Amino acid sequence: MFGIFWWVRQVFLMLAGCCFLGFGILMLISAYKLENPYSFIMAFFASNLMILISATLVLGFVLRMVKAYRLSKNNEG
Repeated sequence: MFGIFWWVRQVFLMLAGCCFLGFGILMLISAYKLENPYSFIMAFFASNLMILISATLVLGFVLRMVKAYRLSKNNEG
């Protein structure tokens, strides 16, 4: 039902989401090193938004792959 291209695409999208999640965490860490309060607030909220969106996408891709794996196991048995 789900071809190899579908699995490769899901893994690629999940890895891309993990990269953006890591970048958001690094951006959050670097926001605490800023001296200007306005720059800190902007970097802080931008990094939190990036982390939130990336984590949601990664979770969605993982849940979609788990669901597809369970469906393929039920169809075989």
